[in-house]
Amino acid sequence: MNTLAHPRPVLAARPALRWSRDETIARAILFVVMAMLFVFLIAPLLTILAHAVQDKNGRFVGLAHFITYFQTPSLLRAAWNSVWVSAAVVMISVPTAFVFAYALTRSRMPTPLKAVFRLIALIPLLAPSLLSAISFVQWFGNQGALKFLLGGASIYGAPGIILAEVYNTFPHALMILVTALSLADGRLYEAATALRTRPLRQFMTITLPSCKYGLISAATVVFTYVVSDFGAPKVIGGNFNVLSVDVFKQVVGQHNFSIGAVVGMLLLIPSIISFVIDYVVRRKLKAQLTARSVPYTPKPRKLADALLTLFCTVVCSLLLATIGMAIYTSAISLWPYDLSFTLKHYHFVLVESDMAAAYGNSLLVAMVTAVAGSLIVFVGAYLIEKTRNLGLMRKGMHLMAVLSMAVPGLVLGLGYVMFFNHPSNPLNFLYQTMAILVISMVVHYYTSSHLTAVTALKQIDNEFEAVSASLKVPFFKTFLRVTVPVCLPAILDIGRYFFVVSMASLSCAIFLYTPETILASVAIMHLDDAGDIGPAAALASLIVVTSTLVCIAYALLTRVLLARTQAWRNLARG
Repeated sequence: MNTLAHPRPVLAARPALRWSRDETIARAILFVVMAMLFVFLIAPLLTILAHAVQDKNGRFVGLAHFITYFQTPSLLRAAWNSVWVSAAVVMISVPTAFVFAYALTRSRMPTPLKAVFRLIALIPLLAPSLLSAISFVQWFGNQGALKFLLGGASIYGAPGIILAEVYNTFPHALMILVTALSLADGRLYEAATALRTRPLRQFMTITLPSCKYGLISAATVVFTYVVSDFGAPKVIGGNFNVLSVDVFKQVVGQHNFSIGAVVGMLLLIPSIISFVIDYVVRRKLKAQLTARSVPYTPKPRKLADALLTLFCTVVCSLLLATIGMAIYTSAISLWPYDLSFTLKHYHFVLVESDMAAAYGNSLLVAMVTAVAGSLIVFVGAYLIEKTRNLGLMRKGMHLMAVLSMAVPGLVLGLGYVMFFNHPSNPLNFLYQTMAILVISMVVHYYTSSHLTAVTALKQIDNEFEAVSASLKVPFFKTFLRVTVPVCLPAILDIGRYFFVVSMASLSCAIFLYTPETILASVAIMHLDDAGDIGPAAALASLIVVTSTLVCIAYALLTRVLLARTQAWRNLARG
C-alpha cells in the first residue's frame, strides 16, 4: 500500500488549559487553606485511629483495645449512658423548641413580645455549659432551694445531666425549627381553609410534614451535642459515667491513650451518623422550596395565641431562672448560710487569684479566633465559589470544610494531644501555646461559619468576576471592593459567632491548656471541683456578660458599617 497516497488523518491537539495569574494565585491560596484543614483536622483524626489499633510500643494490635473496652462492664455502661441520656434530651428539648418556634412563627402575639422571647431563648448560647449545671445544683442539689420538689430523689447523675443539657441545647434546636417553620407555603393553608379543614388536621397534614426535615436536623444536632458535651456531666453527673467524662479520665487521669483513642472513635461514630443524616436532610429541604411559594401569614386565634404566649412565658421564665440563679450565687456570700449581697467572688476572680489571667486568656483567644477565623473561612469559601475549573479541589475543600461539624470538641482536642505532642512532628512547637487553642477553635467551629459564607456568596452574581477578568482587574481588587462590602453582614456574623463560642467552649480546650494558657471555661471547672461555687458562678457570669456586651457592640457596629457600605441596598429597594 502506498502510504503517500493515503496519509493518516492528523488529530487536532487539544489546547492546553492555562491558568491566568489570578487563577494561579487563587489556587495557591486555596491549597494553603486546604493544607491547614488537613493538618489540623484530618491528621489528628488519623492519629487517634492509629493509637486505637496500636499498643504503647507502636505495634499493631488490631481491634484488641476495642474488645477490651467492650468487655469492661463499667466502660460499656458509659457508652450506653451517653446514648440513652442523649435520646432523653432529644425527646424533651426538640418538642419544647418546636412549640416555642411555632409560637414565634405561627401566632399573632405582639411583635415586640416575640423579639423579647427570641432574645431570652438565645441566652444559653452565650454561657458555658457548666453554668447550667452549677445553677441546677443550686436549685435542686443537697442544699438546693427547691430540693423538696424532687421528693427525696437526687439531682446528681442522669436527672441533672438531662436538665442541664436541655437548657444548653434548647437554642440550637430553636434556631433550626424557626427556620423550618418560616419556610411554609401559604397556598397550602389557603387551600385547606377553603376546603374547611380543621386547624388540627391542617397541623397534622401540612405543618408537621413540611418541617419534618427540620425536626430530624434539630434532633441530630441535639443528640450530637449531648453525646460530646463534657462540662455539664463533669459538674452534675456525680458517679453517673458517660463517654465524654470517660475519655477525660482515661487520658488525663490514667494516661491510657489507647483506650482514650477507642473512646474517641466511639464518640466520633454517632457524630458522623448525625452529620450524614443532617446532610441528607438539608439536600431534601432545598428540593422542597419553589419559586411559586408564598409566605404564610398566621390568622388571629385568641385561645391558641394566648396559650402559646403562656407557654413561651413559662419557658423564658425557666431559662431566666437558670441563669439568674448562677448570677445570684455569684453575688451572695455563701449559699445557703449567708445570703448577704457581696462582690467578693468577683474581686477574688479578677484581683486576688490567677483567674483574671484565665479570663484575659479567653478574651484574647476569642478575639483572635474571631478575626483569624472570619478571614480564613471567608477567603476559603470565596475561592471555592468564585474560582473556575477547580475540579476535585472544590469537592475536597467543601468536604473538609463540612467535616468539622462531625468531630466533637473532645475528639479534636484528644487528636491534637496525640498528633502535635509527638517529638518527631515538625509542628510540635505549637503544642501548649495559645496558638493551638485558637487553631482548635477555628477548626472546630469551621462548618457553621463556612456555610454562612457560602450562602452569602451565592447571592452574588458570578458576572462580577467575569467582568473583572475581562477588564484585567486583579481578582483581589474585586474581592476587596465588591465582594467584601456586599457580604459584610455575613462576615460580621461569622466574627460574632466565633467570639461567642470561643468564650464559652470547654471541650476543645480541656486537653490543650497549660497553667499559662488556661481559659475561663476550664478555670470554672477547677473552681467547681474545689467547691468554690461562688467564684465559679462569678466567672461564668462574666463570660455571659462579656458575650452579651460584644453582641450589643456588634449590633451597633453593624448598623454603622452597613449604613456606610450598604447604601446600594436602599437604592435597590427604592
